[in-house]
Amino acid sequence: MSFWERLKTEASAEWRAYTEHPFTNGLADGSLAEPAFRYYLAQDYLFLTEFARAYALSVYKSPKLADMREAAAGLSAILDVEMNLHVTLCAGWGLSPSDLEQTPPAAEMLAYTRYVLDAGMRGDLLALKVALAPCVIGYAEIAKRLAAQPDANAATNPYRVWIAEYAGAPYQEVAAKAGAHLERLADLYATPAREAELIAIFKEATRLEADFWEMGWRAGQRVE
Repeated sequence: MSFWERLKTEASAEWRAYTEHPFTNGLADGSLAEPAFRYYLAQDYLFLTEFARAYALSVYKSPKLADMREAAAGLSAILDVEMNLHVTLCAGWGLSPSDLEQTPPAAEMLAYTRYVLDAGMRGDLLALKVALAPCVIGYAEIAKRLAAQPDANAATNPYRVWIAEYAGAPYQEVAAKAGAHLERLADLYATPAREAELIAIFKEATRLEADFWEMGWRAGQRVE
């Protein structure tokens, strides 16, 4: 069993709560309340900004030049590709760059990003990558599952663009590279004595990811 599979197995309850949250199911069948998605999009923009800081930290934490290059490529992908795609997606939902920048950060967004940064500051590169993994690799797994649902790609599904972005080959490749890098780091640094610590980080990061979905879900219910 790979290190990634061991993490998911040990955090199976948290992983199900995250990957099968009603927010994600609402994306697949198009039933998610639009205010919920709009609120999520704005917070996700702020999240990506903080996620870029975490990738910058991973450059500093890298023990080898190859790790630094991997981290720098991830940082560039967020700043130069993913954020631009996100701004374009937000524009289709009536959210301008100014709207996004002026959005007050939600407690759930702050809690998650601060946890990831703290895990990276206190630990090594592997600890930081474990904290990042539920988002980087998890989104790819979630989107792949959603894309296989009957209504995911229907013209009537307003969330098909989001699903296609994360289920598409470019992002799936990003996630695959992140997974391969995680396995290489685990082979070097995930000693049996450390595994419990790394599992604890993964569980908490996954729980905070589920809270991020829940944040958007509740926003939709408030409006309704």
